[in-house]
Order: sequence, then structure tokens, then C-alpha cells
Amino acid sequence: MSFRSPFAIPRQLLTGTISLGGRSAISSRLRHNQRGLATVVPPVTQDATGSKGPTAMVFMNMGGPSTTDEVEDFLSRLFADGDLIPLGRLQSYIGPLIARRRTSKIQKQYADIGGGSPIRKWSEYQCAEMCKLLDKMSPETAPHKPYVAFRYAAPLTETMYEQLFADGFGKGKGGRAVAFTQYPQYSCSTTGSSLNELWKWRNRLEGKRANGGSEPAGAIQWSVIDRWPSHCGLVEAFAQNIEAQLKTYPEEKRDEVVLLFSAHSLPMSVVNRGDPYPAEVAATVHAVMQRLKFKNPYRLCWQSQVGPSAWLGAQTSDTVQEYVKRGQTDLVLVPIAFTSDHIETLYELDQEVIHEANNPGVKRAESLNGNPVFIQALADIAHDHLQKGELCSRQMTLRCQGCTSERCLGQKKFFAGQEHASMVI
Repeated sequence: MSFRSPFAIPRQLLTGTISLGGRSAISSRLRHNQRGLATVVPPVTQDATGSKGPTAMVFMNMGGPSTTDEVEDFLSRLFADGDLIPLGRLQSYIGPLIARRRTSKIQKQYADIGGGSPIRKWSEYQCAEMCKLLDKMSPETAPHKPYVAFRYAAPLTETMYEQLFADGFGKGKGGRAVAFTQYPQYSCSTTGSSLNELWKWRNRLEGKRANGGSEPAGAIQWSVIDRWPSHCGLVEAFAQNIEAQLKTYPEEKRDEVVLLFSAHSLPMSVVNRGDPYPAEVAATVHAVMQRLKFKNPYRLCWQSQVGPSAWLGAQTSDTVQEYVKRGQTDLVLVPIAFTSDHIETLYELDQEVIHEANNPGVKRAESLNGNPVFIQALADIAHDHLQKGELCSRQMTLRCQGCTSERCLGQKKFFAGQEHASMVI
């Protein structure tokens, strides 16, 4: 599960009709044992290839269970997180109860679509391929070592951190690591949550900074790529996938196809608090449409609304149904906030929205997955970050206007570094 229902229980979890997984057929080079672990990274020394290397590149995402056997553990972690799904003082009791009650139905959905989520395999593949490019692009920070850290499924953040130790980072040896969010558009519920988790385990496993801001001797030096909503490579990858899908329509109708960019919604209480996610998603959409020269009509809509409270709309499912009723049956759905296939693409869009539209003109653009243009974009983003030597973006130093979380404040001060911690407000 790459995203997301960070602030409420997903509609499918409440109804027992969810599928948190992936297609049964993906690229043959990714087909391996569902229980297989990430490629073992050999130990490194801090004076290895380059003057500033080696560098650990850590892809952060929410994750998803790779097999049906992992579903209950995944749900237990998800429902235990009060930041993601606030259940009040009884969280530790209610969370596991909900997880157990939903497990069997969700496992069945996994079985129906191939038995597990592809997000781990895509994440490991994307990160490994990016690191190969970085070794050539930035030899002074090489070798670049690929890692994946998920919030609710293996490999968990703490597991990744222990692997860093085993591979020669930290524990008195120092070394550099880059936390690279795989959510292009920043939200407190996704990137913010992953960074909170990373900060927590960093403090537990390596010790807190001293009052003067100094690091424990030999601790890992972290920096963060915290958002990249309008990067030219990301935009190009989306645009090419859209163009490929548009070519499946008759040429005379092609420019009349409506593009529906779909991203996970947020409760209006979160939006009103100042979360930057809606604006950054809109920035991605506008950049993609500029690349496409605004040839097609388009709209941004939002999926996965949950419960009776107000959410950011219009909803993707309602939008598709309404346009089909009006006679506009040529529609291309574009998962604009996701970097690989997962629940919102493979189940909600493919098996619910498109199926319920019941019209051959309603289609979906491919997800980014192993797209070489996208992987090059990842390498370009990482290379730029390494060359600049920045710890995080300037946007990272601002909390949401209505934020009162001391944990968020502490996490941002940590990743901003001693020089810029005073800027975090």
C-alpha cells in the first residue's frame, strides 16, 4: 500500500472489500519468491570509492503486505498508529481488534488479485536501478547503496536501520544516508509520518543529539529529499504514459478525451490545518498539462473518501459516473500521486471505478513502475540533492499553520540540522 488513508479508516477496510495488492503479472525480472528479501548489500568502508562515499539511499513509503500471510501484521501496525488512524485512548485495544476482524476478507481480496502487493518489488527495483545510475553520475559519493523503509510492512524502518549498521554505516563508523520520500507531493500524513518514524528509530538506535546540537560520535549523517512535485523527469514520465494511452483512441477523437488526474483525498480538517499536499498535487497536474500543451480537457479529482466528515473533492468515482451519464465516455484516469501500482490503482481504480463505469472508453494510464524515464528522474533528483549538499528543502522548515505537534517540531529541527533548526517554526 503506497498511500494512503492517513487520517481515517479506508472505506474498503470498513466494508471488508479492500485489496491492498498488485497484479498477478508484472515484469518477469521482478518475479521472484514473494517472501524474498531485498538484495544483500555488502559491507562498506567510509573511505571506499569516493571522498564523500559511500552513500545509503533510503526509499521511504508506506508499503504493503507482499503475501496474504502478512496482511494481519500489516493491518495491526496500521491501526496501531494514532497519527494515521486516530482511535483515541483505546487505540491499543481497538486497533488490533479491527485488524483481526478485517484480515480474512482482505486476504481473500489479495488472493483474487494475485496474492500480494507489488510495491516492495517495485521499490527495491527502482532504488537499485537509481543507484546504478548515481554511481556513474556522482562517483565522488559512490558507492550508492539501495535500501527501502516501509511504515507498516517489511522492510520496516527499524529493520532498515539495523541493516545500515550491518553494512558499515553508523555505530561509530559515520557515513552518509539520504532519506528519499517516494511521495512526490508532501503531506504530513505520508512523508511527515515516515520521517517521524525514521527520527524515532534514529534516536533509539544512535542516541539523541546533545543540547549543543552535536551528533553522537560516528552517527549516520542524514539528509532528506522531502518533495519533488514538478520535477521535469517526473512530469515527462507521466506525460509519456498518458500519451501512450491516448493513442488507443481513434485519432479523430483523441483530443476530446478527458484526462482525470486522481490522487488520494484528505479530510478538510487536515486541509484547513495547512497541509501542503493539495497545492503540490495541483502543481504536478499543471506541469504535466503544460508538457501536453493543454491539448485535452482535464480535471483533478480525489479518491478514497472515508466516513461522514467533509473531505477534499470532487471524488473520482462520482466524477467518472457523472461524466458517463452526460455522454462523455472517453476518459483516462491518471494516478498522479503514486509512483507504482498498489491498492488505489489496482483495486480502487481498476476493479471499482473502471468496472462500475461499464464503458470501454474509460481507461487508466499505466503507473510509473519500472519506467526508465522515471528511474532517470529519480537519479537526477538524488544527484542534484547530493551536489547541493542541502539537508532538506526550505519548505521542510515550515510546519502547517495549524500544527501543534511537538513530535513534528522536533523531527523537523533534527532534519533541518543545527545550522537551520532555528528556522523551523
